[in-house]
Amino acid sequence: MIKELNEEQIHSMTLEQKDEWWLKNVYKGDMPQLTLRSALTGMILGGVLSLTNLYIGIKTGWTLGVGISSVILSFAFFKLMDKLKLGTHMSILENNAMQSIATSAGYMTAPMMASIPAYMMVTGEVIPMWQTFWWIVVLAILGVLFAFPLKKRFINEEQMPFPEGYAAGVVLDSLHSEDGKQGMFKAKLLMSGAGISALIEILRADAILTAIKMPFLALPHYWDEFVYKFATPKILGSPLKDLTIQFDTSIVMMGTGGLMSMKTAMSILLGGFLNYFVLAPIMISNGVIPEAKFKAITMWALWGGAAIMTTSSLYSFFSKPQILIETFRKGFAKKKDKKADPLEKIELPMWIFAVGIPIVGAITIYLGHVWFGIHYWLGLLAIPLVFVFTLIAVTSTGLTGITPGGALGKLTQITYGVAAPGNVTTNLMTAGITSEVSLNASNLLMDIKPAYMLGGKPRHQAVGHVLGIFAGGLVAVPVFYSLFHGDVSLFTSETLPLPGASIWKGVAEVLTKGLSNLHPTAQLAAGIGAVAGIVIEILNKKTKGRFPLSGVGLGLGFVLRFVDAWSMALGTLLFWIAKKRYKDQTSFGYRAFVENQETLAAGVIAGGSIIGIILILLENAVG
Repeated sequence: MIKELNEEQIHSMTLEQKDEWWLKNVYKGDMPQLTLRSALTGMILGGVLSLTNLYIGIKTGWTLGVGISSVILSFAFFKLMDKLKLGTHMSILENNAMQSIATSAGYMTAPMMASIPAYMMVTGEVIPMWQTFWWIVVLAILGVLFAFPLKKRFINEEQMPFPEGYAAGVVLDSLHSEDGKQGMFKAKLLMSGAGISALIEILRADAILTAIKMPFLALPHYWDEFVYKFATPKILGSPLKDLTIQFDTSIVMMGTGGLMSMKTAMSILLGGFLNYFVLAPIMISNGVIPEAKFKAITMWALWGGAAIMTTSSLYSFFSKPQILIETFRKGFAKKKDKKADPLEKIELPMWIFAVGIPIVGAITIYLGHVWFGIHYWLGLLAIPLVFVFTLIAVTSTGLTGITPGGALGKLTQITYGVAAPGNVTTNLMTAGITSEVSLNASNLLMDIKPAYMLGGKPRHQAVGHVLGIFAGGLVAVPVFYSLFHGDVSLFTSETLPLPGASIWKGVAEVLTKGLSNLHPTAQLAAGIGAVAGIVIEILNKKTKGRFPLSGVGLGLGFVLRFVDAWSMALGTLLFWIAKKRYKDQTSFGYRAFVENQETLAAGVIAGGSIIGIILILLENAVG
């Protein structure tokens, strides 16, 4: 049973009193936590599950948490080892340390969905793989150094919820209950979803099935392929399949839809419909878009889509002044009458941050100059921006569970659009610094929340997070480079859509080159999109979130392939129908599709995306 302070205690007790209460009532002392097996399990699972983020990021530009998946998998594995008398099951804190490492590894893919490929597209040059690895590792470690000094204020004193971290703590507590039946059901459900999704991906791999002389088992890549044997449906002369209007046999994106709200999913679908059914066919028929191919369409459509997402996220962010007020009140307020720290022996010592931030910050500035041509003073400007934006990001994450990485990245791009006019590469890579550092800091504090709830040692969390940084980088970076094998022209292709990188590149070009370089229709789309993003957020604010559209979702629909937008919306819709259909809480349908929706969706994503990445690599080898 998780013990927590009540609202009155949170507001009436001093920090020292709260820490003493935690030591007495929650702290589990020397219970095994960051052990050799939890570290190795976390690094292995994190490295493997980082491939799910790599796959989903390539398709959608998003990153997903892998903490729940890793918790359930490791719980089931060591439970099985215990039954087979081959080992003992993990303690609850070992499992938590393991998920912290795995989650850290999973988020290491974020730069490879945004600033890194955007830089390569702008310059036409491939960043050496070893440079990418050390660049993202340095940024992630800087995030850790910025995060831990904030832990005392945001978690110990303010007791902020950090919703996703809180949910992880509750799941861990339920998994390690006395009977463990719920945990095994979750594990079976996760593995079932993963198995079905992986099998479908294997049956879609024509080259592999042909190589093993079993082509008769192959599934079509799209269910609508049989239609084209008899007719070619078109819109204004453009075949639907060339407009990416198809029905995918893969269920990975449907699983992704299972983690979305209906509002976001339907907004994405609407954006995709407007782009691919209406605007793109008109632009193609008039010669504005040169051909009916995804890459050509997205090069036009991203301006309107990026404008909607940029103004929507920025307006939404600045329309909540309490976030900013809380940031500066809590982040910069001076503490008086400092007393002895009851947790001094288990917290990370402050000298690590006092020494580490200047050293790692200097390394970041130096590498930015040597590798990406960022002038030293522009790199130096990024460090205080990192501090302020990390405070903002952590406050937002702590209160809402949402890290406004996109909005903060755009703010950095705007700042450097003024400080370094005309320099697209500086604009991209400095935004990458602030975005990735603030993301890692927020992610670490999200991981620390369940450890605090369950009585874990903060020092172990920090060490584990750093282990995850290296595990994720060592797996995800080589795999990413293997997918495009040095051919930057594959970026934004149907195989590697990378919509996130397209948006970063587009915003940087607009800020540094100006809208005048775009086709007049793209300028008009950007202007309309910018206004639409603000209007949507105003309506959301006035209706307290009841307005049926999401600006970010609508804009994203313009840069995704329609087949992906449709698949995600269908996944959301199917889980929504399940909630309406299954009301009996004892039924299998309710337990599988309603109570454990996130577990099932995570399994579908993990199985299909990991096998999907492996199959792309194998098909490249066969080819």
